[in-house]
Amino acid sequence: MPASMPTVSQVDDLPVLMEKVVPPEWQDLNGHVNVRHYLELYDAASWPKLAEFGLDASVFLERRQGVFDLEHHLWYLDELHVGDTVTVHWRFIARTVKRFHGVMFVVNRTRGRLSSVFEYVSTGADLDARRTAPLPPEFAAGLDRLIAQHAQLGWAPPTCGVMAP
Repeated sequence: MPASMPTVSQVDDLPVLMEKVVPPEWQDLNGHVNVRHYLELYDAASWPKLAEFGLDASVFLERRQGVFDLEHHLWYLDELHVGDTVTVHWRFIARTVKRFHGVMFVVNRTRGRLSSVFEYVSTGADLDARRTAPLPPEFAAGLDRLIAQHAQLGWAPPTCGVMAP
């Protein structure tokens, strides 16, 4: 059964992580944005938010803690075209000691449509051992605050139904 997608208005309950105008070099031979650039949007938008929660370069480089992605599900809902203005938004769903689960959204502001939804599960990582590890405490505390805040939104996040932290 397909996931129920939020409206653009509902996604607007979440802060904008990034706004971007789609550049010409992102167009593929089909005349729309190539799939790899959706992941680029999600990735670029996520790093400042991770740093805001205490998972910044010093944690990666000095404490040797980081995060690894474990699983993704990506819905392509509406095409993006060169010149469209898009915004990226993030919603956290749950976490365990090591893992966190969330969804990100790309909204096409030019056309007023939800273009893509990206569901993921990520894990804390020990960068020296190259193994999963507990999330850094300050990052986990930030996640807990947002998970509780996002749970109050009044709309269910779309999920594929097979991922959990």
